[in-house]
Parts: sequence; C-alpha cells; structure tokens
Amino acid sequence: MAGITDLPTRQVVQSFGAGLVVSEMVASREMVEAKPSVRDRAELGADVTGTAVQIAGRDAYWMGEAAKLLAGQGARIIDINMGCPAKKVTGGLSGSALLRDHDHALRLIEAVVGAVDLPVTLKTRLGWDDHSRDTADLARRAEAAGIRMLTIHGRTRCQFYKGAADWGAIAPIVRAVDIPVLANGDITDAAAARCAIAQSGAAGVMVGRGAQGRPWALAQIAQALGHGAAPDVPTGSGLVHLVTEHYAALIDFYGAILGGRVARKHLGWYMDAAATPPDLRRRILTANATDVPALLPAALIPATRCAA
Repeated sequence: MAGITDLPTRQVVQSFGAGLVVSEMVASREMVEAKPSVRDRAELGADVTGTAVQIAGRDAYWMGEAAKLLAGQGARIIDINMGCPAKKVTGGLSGSALLRDHDHALRLIEAVVGAVDLPVTLKTRLGWDDHSRDTADLARRAEAAGIRMLTIHGRTRCQFYKGAADWGAIAPIVRAVDIPVLANGDITDAAAARCAIAQSGAAGVMVGRGAQGRPWALAQIAQALGHGAAPDVPTGSGLVHLVTEHYAALIDFYGAILGGRVARKHLGWYMDAAATPPDLRRRILTANATDVPALLPAALIPATRCAA
C-alpha cells in the first residue's frame, strides 16, 4: 500500500510476529534512475528477513534492472504488482492494466524471474472487469514462467475497493496452479481469514487495510490459523508507548514536516479504534510534531481525557 507500508510501519508490524511483509510499490524505471522521490522510498529494508520488495512497471528491461538492483541491496523476495487499480498507475499501463494484455504481462514476469536468483511472487486481481475474469490463464502462465507464489485480491480492477471481495472467485485460480495462492481483500480478522480460505481454497491470506491502526492483526490472524503465538496486544500505557514510538520512527525516517503528514493517517487509524473525541482528534492531527506525543495519552486512554 503506497504511502502506508513504509519501513517504520513494517517494522512495527513485524515486531508482533507477522510472517511476511511487503514494501510499498516502487516504480521500476524511476528506481533504477534514482529519482529522489523513489530513492527516498528505496530505503526499503530489502535485506530484512520476512520482507518482499514490490516493483511495478510496463517495460521488461526496467523491471529486470530494478530486480537486479534490489537483489544487490540484499532483497530476499521480489514481488511484482499487477493489481494496483489507481488511475495514475493503470494510465501508465502498469499495475492492473496488465490484466488486459497477458502476453505483455508475461514478458515482464519473465524479465524479472530471469534477472535474479530470488523467489519472485505476483500480486494481482480477478481481472480487469466482470467481463474479463480470466486471471486463471495468467496464473498458469506465470507459474510456468517461474513465479513462486500468487496473491489474488478478490475484486476486479474496475471495482477498485467497492463492494465485497469475492473470495469464492479466487478458487478457480487456486485450482489452476500448483504454487501457493493467497487470498486478499476485506480480511480484517480471524473469522474473515477462515472464511476466505474456506471459500477460495487458498493456502493463506494477505492482509492490507485490515491492519491499519492494528499492527498486531496479522499475528493475531496467523495464531488463530495455527501459526505462531498470540501477540500481546497493547492497551493503556502500552498502546501509548507503541504509537509514540511509531510516530517518532516516522518523523525520524521522513523528517518533521513530511513525517508529520505521513503520520496523520496512522494516528487517525489508532484514534479510530480508541474512539478519540473529535475535538481532541482534530487537535492532534493539526499539532506540531513536537507537541503530538504529549497529547497521545489523552487520545488513546479514555481515563486520562479529563486531564487533557
């Protein structure tokens, strides 16, 4: 999730025991050419265990070169994004636009797989629209080209994030290949994860928006599915400490001005869960970076609000 799954946020999620985290999507050509806006995001933690670095693009040469660059930085897994529905991505013939041209999509996949001796995975959707739900064909061809795992969001590109994810529609893709397939979309808790797996036959799930403001959610779901230990979900002063540390890491990573802007969305999600009163919420989201930490106890611990 561009603008969300940056390195500081992934580190928080990993601290609870997530099995795999994925970097922000990085444009392949811009990364290789080291344009500052992308190079800033290129502090991807590529060499961190349990991290996949996600790349996107429309040109086989640049996709392969980006994969080589990331392999040189210590990447353990390269993930290809063919699922992003954003107009600025699909307008450039990247992301889920590639679902309209499987031959071209395969050329990109082959370029990445051929460029590195690393596992290469693919994230995509059910199809471009309801008239072209043909991702099972792409999945078979991707597997033959060397893709090691697939993640399928249970919507078409034209659905964006509207309606409910159709986990059952992932089942034909699961049956079409022998590699692991993960179900994605609307997975917010263990019950949803179990339902997604039951309907799709997937080997597991990938969680995106369901972890916003709940960095422990992935570990909770994994534990409920029989993997790992239950995370210690912070409350009270423990939650304040977690959010304060996350906020400080974002400020340190981006700098006070940009970091403050990036952090607002995360603070908003934490405050959603804490039912922070609107006036206090507004005060925090408009405060200077140096003033935010002192306001967090009142925002996150109801018993302290009368003192704020």
